[in-house]
Amino acid sequence: QGDESIMSDSDEDIRASVRERFAAIAATPEREKKFPIGAESAKNLGYEPEAIDRLPRSVTESFAGVGSPLCLGDIRPGETVLDLGSGAGLDCFLAAARVGSSGKVVGVDLTEEMVEKARKNATALGVPNVEFLCGPIEDLPSEDGVVDVAISNGVFNLCPDKPRALAETARVLRPGGRLLMADILLEDRVTPEEVARLGTWSD
Repeated sequence: QGDESIMSDSDEDIRASVRERFAAIAATPEREKKFPIGAESAKNLGYEPEAIDRLPRSVTESFAGVGSPLCLGDIRPGETVLDLGSGAGLDCFLAAARVGSSGKVVGVDLTEEMVEKARKNATALGVPNVEFLCGPIEDLPSEDGVVDVAISNGVFNLCPDKPRALAETARVLRPGGRLLMADILLEDRVTPEEVARLGTWSD
């Protein structure tokens, strides 16, 4: 690994900011004012309202996605799905219904508070084919070539080392595996002055 494994101070600052922001969204989602979250946000982004309404509030209240990656491709019974940045578990639980009892869904999230909330949600929902792990998506706790579908919802933009995160995703996918991803990006037409005015990475 050598020098490549050493993060710069700015990378660690970004990770600390991500952890702090999403720990707060896990614990007190009602206090989040800058970024749209929750069940209504999910519906506005294209999730089926009936599917969202069937989930308990503890699952939907901390949803902070930017799109609907599950609309981008099929998830079939028996498949293994990896959710990169799984939050409180909304996409995982919807994917679990699609893969059925013969399939498996694993959620990975950087924020311990989100992982703990997702695990409690899984227990409350009685969903046995979902597992939640804590860690960065730049260093996935998975063997090579074991995932059929990777999903991600507004997470790659938060990673300090995007090439490594994408390489890790490619590593764990089976040959012919799919990545279903919704994300945000900074367009070239946005000026440095506008970036400075907007403030933090997540505004």
